Amino acid sequence: MKSKPLKLTNTSYALLALVDQLGEATPYEIKQAMDSSIENFWPVPHTTAYEEPARLASGGYMSVRQEEGGRRRKTYELTEEGRAALAAWAEDATWTPPQMRDEAILKVFAGGDPFALFEQRRSWHREKLAELEGYLDEVRGNRSWRGSELALTAGIAYHRKMLEMLDELDPSS
Repeated sequence: MKSKPLKLTNTSYALLALVDQLGEATPYEIKQAMDSSIENFWPVPHTTAYEEPARLASGGYMSVRQEEGGRRRKTYELTEEGRAALAAWAEDATWTPPQMRDEAILKVFAGGDPFALFEQRRSWHREKLAELEGYLDEVRGNRSWRGSELALTAGIAYHRKMLEMLDELDPSS
């Protein structure tokens, strides 16, 4: 009986792209890299860095190597099939429209005072902006991280625009 092909999700592709940039990586290294890159625009559960590589390996998209002794860590790397799937997905011009999940806006919709949230929100956007600018400094000019550089540039523009919008909406600023 033929097994059902593994369904790749957008999160699967995000992980394939990350491991493609990292080369060989352990789940812990994948999680660390997720925190400073894709997590800023594609939030994923913490366990994804540990579960999804094994799932992708079972489908032939990654290879897995386990240490013989010591901590017996597993290391994952893209296979040719994984690279081909990632390239085909990345080249496909179709995409799903973005979704916005913003608790502060939901509270305003429910009747909450938007101005009470402004200073906390400004602070968060300033901190995130500084974080992304730091990441951008680390990857700038590295040709293998060109996609990361462009994604970080988009994230920086988003946080700058959000700060502008908050200033525009807040009569006290």
